[in-house]
Amino acid sequence: MKSILIVEDDPQMGLALERGIQAEGYETVLVTNGVDALINVANEQFAVAIIDVMLPHMSGFEICRRVRETGSAMPMLLLTARDAVDDRVTGLDAGADDYLTKPFSFAELAARLRALIRRDPAEQWIKVTAGDLTLDSQSRKGQVGGRSLSLSPNEFMLLRGLLTQLGEPVTRQEILESVWGTATHIDANIVEQYVSTLRKKLSARDSNVSIVTVRGVGYLAQVDE
Repeated sequence: MKSILIVEDDPQMGLALERGIQAEGYETVLVTNGVDALINVANEQFAVAIIDVMLPHMSGFEICRRVRETGSAMPMLLLTARDAVDDRVTGLDAGADDYLTKPFSFAELAARLRALIRRDPAEQWIKVTAGDLTLDSQSRKGQVGGRSLSLSPNEFMLLRGLLTQLGEPVTRQEILESVWGTATHIDANIVEQYVSTLRKKLSARDSNVSIVTVRGVGYLAQVDE
């Protein structure tokens, strides 16, 4: 049975999340602060972590950063009462894979969980290379010219989808369905935010692979001469 880590300091919200997620057939571990969250991540394997942004002493953003610094690719879903674009970008840059704004329906949360957990075993062996960029689907890690490229699970899936169709436009809807699944109701703007984050990461590594916007369609990956 897959286990979900819940990081929530509000007792009522934490209990509601636990009961709802357990009713979906998952095991849960509930903690109320960042220190306990990091200890659990270091000692147990979780399918997904659900993390409230507004926590005492250590924010949800900081938890995401520290988890990614350990090399963990565990999917992380942030819960936030703020729906500002800057907050979303901060969360994605910190390593989160998705976000959900309070108040939310539990049906939507359950759909997001299923999308984050969903992975295609048949694709796990594929290694994709374009220019100086290599993505290894077995380890879910990237490299640019031999240097490590840190990617969250959803960043990895989005970038891999573009590389497997190198030079060809991929629509926003195709990206949404391939990364988050058809059962979710995620704002299409999340694709733009992920692409922006990926562009920054590729630029920071001076990669010769770039992501180009195709107006009215979506995005394509190309190798720059």
